[in-house]
Amino acid sequence: MKKVSILVPEYSVMQAIADPQYLFTAVNNFLLVAGKQPLFDVELVGAKKEVILNNGLYVVSTSRQLKEIKKTDLVIIPALFGDMATAIEMNKALLPWIEEQYDNGAEVASLCVGAFLLAATGLLNGKKCSTHWGFINEFREMYPEVEVVDGSIVTEEKRLYSSGGANSYWNLLLYLVEKYTNRETAILASKYFAIDIDRDSQAAFAMFKGQKNHNDVDIKKVQEYIEKNIVEKMTVDELAAIAATGRRSFERRFRVATNNSVLEYIQRIKIEAAKRHFESSRKNINEVMYNVGYTDAKAFRDLFKKITGLTPIEYRNKFNKMAMA
Repeated sequence: MKKVSILVPEYSVMQAIADPQYLFTAVNNFLLVAGKQPLFDVELVGAKKEVILNNGLYVVSTSRQLKEIKKTDLVIIPALFGDMATAIEMNKALLPWIEEQYDNGAEVASLCVGAFLLAATGLLNGKKCSTHWGFINEFREMYPEVEVVDGSIVTEEKRLYSSGGANSYWNLLLYLVEKYTNRETAILASKYFAIDIDRDSQAAFAMFKGQKNHNDVDIKKVQEYIEKNIVEKMTVDELAAIAATGRRSFERRFRVATNNSVLEYIQRIKIEAAKRHFESSRKNINEVMYNVGYTDAKAFRDLFKKITGLTPIEYRNKFNKMAMA
């Protein structure tokens, strides 16, 4: 039997506790129906017997407390909720236990922004990690020694697993089911829960808002200029002049402030504007392309797919009701 310990932290998302418990229990039932033995011994584990969530809306009773578990096979860290720094502070007692279990050979999987709690252990330092696309900048600021894989749904490195945002954690859970059982069982689970088993990117759902949580006033001025002049072609030298600095210094400061090169930032701002057009208008591909300052159709399509994981037509058909009609 594989011992699965689902943590119940303070400030955690109720669904991210219940869903893995539901999935692994369902897989046990699938195995029983197939004439096989159940594989997973699933427990809810916490620092105390009862954990209150969502300002008292839920009370979760844990199966066992941390001190009662000497060894487990898989630790699942659910998504957190609210201010991440506060959530981590409230769950400091969990960190040594997670480290101890990992040192004893357990695998550890974080769901969505549960990656913040996993990173707080130090186990991810120097390793790759996925998290919700909307929290990537905050994660990088808090944990600069961890390499965030932008847009990834599932990341695995040295017995540490992490997933992309929100419902993407289902893909990580199915990934673990396939690893511990087989492809057939994972497919059965994906059909039962209506989850696309091989989705590997959250890029189509990401919204690029730029990184403005910094104190470089000159760079913010340039960011605002780029966002207000999407149709225009702009050079690095022109933008450096707006910041009143030399090109080399400007490029360095821009990357430090935004985690993007100047070119990457311009491209992502333009593609984000294109996405809004595709979502809310009947404009064709060429019209949208011109509206965001591109004239080369192939270059626009290639860049759009690189950033979103979808072609312009696929994106429009996915998110625009008028296009579907």
